[in-house]
Amino acid sequence: MSPIGHNGEQDHQNLEAMKAGMFLRKVKSRMWKRPRHYKLQEDCKTIAYKSSWAINSYSTFSISDVEDVREGHQSEALLNVADEFPADRCFTLVFRGRRGNLDLVADSAKEAQAWIRGIRALMENMENMDESTKLDHWISDWFLKADLNKDGRINFKEAKKLLKMMNVDMNEEHACCLFITADKSESGTLEDQEFVEFYKMLTERTEVLDLFQDYSSDGQSLSQCDLEEFLREEQLEGEGSNEHALQLIDRYEPSDTARKNHSMSVDGFLMYLVSCEGSIFNPERRGLFQDMSQPLAHYYISSSHNTYLMEDQLKGPSSIEAYIQALKRGCRCVEVDCWNGSNGEPVVYHGHTLTSKILFKDVITTIANYAFKASEYPLIVSIENHCSIEQQEVMARYFRDILGDMLLTNTVDGVSSELPSPEALKRKILLKGKKIGNDSESPTGEVSDEDEAAEMNKDSPASESLPTDGKKSKQNLCRELSDLMFCKSIHFHSFEHSRMSAKPDEMSSFSESKARKYSKEAGSDFVLHNTRQLTRVYPSGIRTDSSNYCPVDMWNMGCQIVALNFQTAGMEMDLNDGLFTQNGCSGYILKPEILCKKESLFNPENPEEHEDYHPLQFSVKVISGQQLPKLKQKEWSIVDPLVRVEVYGVSLDQAKQETKYIDNNGFNPRWNETLKFTIHTPELALVRFVVEDYDKASRNDFIGQYTLPFTCIQPGYRHVHLLSKDGTSLHPSSIYVHIKITQL
Repeated sequence: MSPIGHNGEQDHQNLEAMKAGMFLRKVKSRMWKRPRHYKLQEDCKTIAYKSSWAINSYSTFSISDVEDVREGHQSEALLNVADEFPADRCFTLVFRGRRGNLDLVADSAKEAQAWIRGIRALMENMENMDESTKLDHWISDWFLKADLNKDGRINFKEAKKLLKMMNVDMNEEHACCLFITADKSESGTLEDQEFVEFYKMLTERTEVLDLFQDYSSDGQSLSQCDLEEFLREEQLEGEGSNEHALQLIDRYEPSDTARKNHSMSVDGFLMYLVSCEGSIFNPERRGLFQDMSQPLAHYYISSSHNTYLMEDQLKGPSSIEAYIQALKRGCRCVEVDCWNGSNGEPVVYHGHTLTSKILFKDVITTIANYAFKASEYPLIVSIENHCSIEQQEVMARYFRDILGDMLLTNTVDGVSSELPSPEALKRKILLKGKKIGNDSESPTGEVSDEDEAAEMNKDSPASESLPTDGKKSKQNLCRELSDLMFCKSIHFHSFEHSRMSAKPDEMSSFSESKARKYSKEAGSDFVLHNTRQLTRVYPSGIRTDSSNYCPVDMWNMGCQIVALNFQTAGMEMDLNDGLFTQNGCSGYILKPEILCKKESLFNPENPEEHEDYHPLQFSVKVISGQQLPKLKQKEWSIVDPLVRVEVYGVSLDQAKQETKYIDNNGFNPRWNETLKFTIHTPELALVRFVVEDYDKASRNDFIGQYTLPFTCIQPGYRHVHLLSKDGTSLHPSSIYVHIKITQL
């Protein structure tokens, strides 16, 4: 395979240079910079590298693990050595998931460009591959791992070992027969392509074959009419199935002859089922499809808490990388905790703890660079300000100088009743923080210290370090900074008080426990409050390990800014990712109408009392699993998988059901079990599919998950493509299901 892009000759030269290999300096800090030999392998998919002291052992990583190539000083480590190495020789490889970046320095700008452009061309090539080529590549990658002596062939014993690594538990005689069939050269060994064939014969999917034959009029192929009938009957596509059947044949049928005859083979049918269109997530909801012209308070906004932290709240590192990661994931509200630093430079860190400090100006520069890479909709920067007047003046200057035209400074005096829309605020950065009342003209003013830090100290174990004499501590605020705030942080008194006197640009923050208390005591009032005002919810001060609370309880109340620790993987972040995957990953989701209507009082605690109450029955037949990944810690055992379907939403909808576990089969387990749920408020429900490895003695191990809004689910025969704990793809792992949604 020779991946050549539009700049044919140049790409070719870059790849040749990479294949020849060169020394690049790996940088971890000012003190740690060491040369390593990096080299692109012949397969054009793997990069091998070795330390100068390693005699002949190379480590490798795959191009498909790389998410981004950044040029210049775009990481902490490279910013630290900026005075030593010019930007045109530096670049950073960013990996998927939570694996650390690789910061590299080449000997010349030309060499740096060869790697930057070369890797980008290879990444683009991977992106544009169709599913069948991707599968072949995936199998070949495994083959390379098993071919220890690198002679390009493996015998049956090695093949068995490799299949075990791939989580395939097979009947040995059956596998042996297929091995002999695949061994076309009769050498007793399989070469790369022969192994791909062997693997495909071994993984034939009888459950898909059966379905194919149910609809095929001749048992050999699906005519356009057969396919159209399948789309109408099973996938419930109705209008346009005729057109769609043709498009699917064109898109997924590998055989030219079949395509010309407007028919589909079983291979094409499988390709369609495992494609994006055959997935459980409705492709029409992937792109931007919602009305973006309603007031800001009508949207859920993807929000991060203590954005600067990479780990826990007490001693973890603070890092600009954490801002980059959150912004690239479509986060639209980040938090900046500002404290006095040395040399008059404010710093950002988690006050009164041992977390490391970063310069305020570096944070703002990073925000300016990454604010609109993932989404053009407004970014809210929530400021926790603990600085002296002098350093506040420095902050105000940095905001103006670094953010320039992006910064929205004019507050909403003209708009009396509601905030502008995401559409009207495109590419604008809005600051949220404390503000001085408009009555005085003096350059400073006093405000009571009513931000999250003050609130946290009430329920935090480390509260000794702060004044707790019961009096509200006051803080001096500089007018120059105060005037830049678009949203004003205010203390919440009561729903009554806010209904009478709150302005649209005033925002209160609630700890998770306070928000929960109000939702139980005054659900409808809270929902009504959130039709007009923005509400921010943050994790309790007791969560020093950066764990998260369940965001769904807060979304049910219509809270817009439900801030989570983005750095902590788990069910809560899965739900956040699940909600925000729709609508173009823009970080803004229009709330359901029941949470935006001021007239009709919806109470999530009693959804059946609402006028628009239409419950649904949701039935999931879990049919089979495909190539579930192996768990690292259990090198030699095969998984015993089970599938759990979890529904999150209003209290009445919260439910979980699971299948039996299948002994020793991560490769093609078959469950054929149907799980049924009643969904009372579909527009607020999220569904999470979890696959676990059953363990009699201890907790089950997590294998993979996939979460999506109930309203984005496609009925019919669908594949659920699993994601890792970090939310990255576990391709080609999936579960195959049949979904039915009916009115009750």
